[in-house]
This record gives sequence, C-alpha cells and structure tokens, in this order.
Amino acid sequence: MREEKIRIELLIHDLKVPLAVIETGIMSLLKRQEKYGTIKEEQEKVLHRALRNTRLIHAIVNDALELGRSREGIIDMEQFEVSNFVISALTELFDLIDLDTSDRIKECSELSTLKRILGGKNIRLLINEALWANELFLDLGKMKQILRNLLNNAFKYRKSLIELEFYKEKNHLFFSVRDDGEGIPLDFHEKIFKSYFQMDIKDSHTVRGHGLGLAGSMVLIEDMGGELSLESSEGNGAKFIVSVPLRPEK
Repeated sequence: MREEKIRIELLIHDLKVPLAVIETGIMSLLKRQEKYGTIKEEQEKVLHRALRNTRLIHAIVNDALELGRSREGIIDMEQFEVSNFVISALTELFDLIDLDTSDRIKECSELSTLKRILGGKNIRLLINEALWANELFLDLGKMKQILRNLLNNAFKYRKSLIELEFYKEKNHLFFSVRDDGEGIPLDFHEKIFKSYFQMDIKDSHTVRGHGLGLAGSMVLIEDMGGELSLESSEGNGAKFIVSVPLRPEK
C-alpha cells in the first residue's frame, strides 16, 4: 500500500514539469508577440482560457502534494508577514479566475489599496493595520492552500458578497470566510467535511457540495493543531472559521 502511495505521489510530482512548460509557452505567445507573431482577439481569448486551466491543474497538483506531505506529518515552519500570506493566497486564487485582478493584487503595497480592489469584486476584507504587518511562524504553504480553498468555495456559492476577516486571540490566529449564499442546513454540517460529498440533486438544497476542498482543508488545519468550524443555517449563508495556534520561532 505504501509503495502504491509513493508511486501515485511521484506521478503527481512529475506532472509539475510539463505543466510549467505549457504555462511558459502560453505566456510567451501572449507576452512576446513581436517574436512569435500577432495574435487575434479570438485567439487571445482561447490562450487565456488555456492558461487559466493550466494554472488550475498546477494548483490541484500542488494541493495534492501538500496534502500528502501533511498526512506524513511534514510541517514546514517559516517566518512570514500576514500581508504576504493574504496577498499570495489571493493572487493564486485570482490567477485562476481573473488575471487582471491578480496582477493588481500583486502590486499592492498598502492595505487600503487591497481593500479597495477587493471591494470592487464584492469582497469585504476585515483586518487591522497592526495584524496586517504582524509576523507569524507557521506553515505558509498549508495556510495559503486553506485560505484559497475556503475562498474558492465562497465564490461558488455566494449571491453577491464575501467577507474575509482576520484577528488574533489567546495566541491563536483566526480567519473566517463568509458568503451570503443559500446556507447549509444543519443536517449537512458534518457531511460537507467528507471527501467527495455532494448533496442529493433531488434535494432542494443542491447548491451545496464542496467536494475535496473542505475535507483537504480540515486535514491541513488539524495537522497544524488547529480547528475548522462552520456557522450556517438555511437561507443565511455560510461562515467557515479557522483557528490555528501560533508558535514562537525557534
């Protein structure tokens, strides 16, 4: 069983190189038209679609590898600012859905600017300046994957608004992602954290089915000693809350 698991993870890892080559090739066609020739508007749309999907597969590969490492007990602790963590996760997310917004987020140096950009996308960011500049000692890769997964779910099920909040309390970092969608009936609160769970399509609440995102996030959070909780009721949106213990740098 272990040898089979290693073969699967090696196969996943080997996908990274051809994906990087494909992404680089598409970017070259888009950015270096003086060398490769002018691209028509219709062709550019196709290339952007191919680029988004290539980056999506790349993200899935990275997430699968990180989840495997987490299950082996591997935690890569490093020092980073909250601002870098949030901007990196948002950039990775918008790389898959809106490249222009992703580029604008990458260039952000001020919290107020980021809030304005996100506000234009109906995302409300709640965090104070002190925490924004605060340094953490955690596994950055896992933290980014968790935040990206929760935001991705919120994008799928929101009606119009997403609220993203960060705060510190009792030596824990808390962050939450809330959407204003149809909400999750109480009977489904535990089931949505199971891999591949989808609500019965015959059920009137078919909008909810988070697949592997929440199950994977739960594993990563628990491996860091944290907790993932849900606040939701039918018709009132959903709020996922992450609590991760902060550790002093060694």
